[in-house]
Amino acid sequence: MAASFRWILQLHRDVPKAARFYSEGLDFTINVCSLRWAELQSDSLKLALMHSPHEQVTQKAYSSVLSFTVTDMNSTITKLMALGAELDGPIKYEVHGKVAAMRCIDGHVLGLYEPA
Repeated sequence: MAASFRWILQLHRDVPKAARFYSEGLDFTINVCSLRWAELQSDSLKLALMHSPHEQVTQKAYSSVLSFTVTDMNSTITKLMALGAELDGPIKYEVHGKVAAMRCIDGHVLGLYEPA
């Protein structure tokens, strides 16, 4: 039997806050959430959030980048900014659609794409 993909893992200082961020900002479903662990889902993608045992969990580089296709770039950016995210550069208006990067909780980066 071949291996099957299980989930992507991110480390966070505040797991419930991070779960709320993905749930309210990108409409992920929260399957499990505790102070130390959360499992969220969007279609077949599962995102696991784990409490970091280290104080310095904040990412300074682009080591964790998740990319999402969204139906409305402006409303998604507005929701994410209300939850603490910041645009990492301008929204780009390409022939194929809008593209943006957002620096989020604990420094993780989200790529957003709205097809034309």
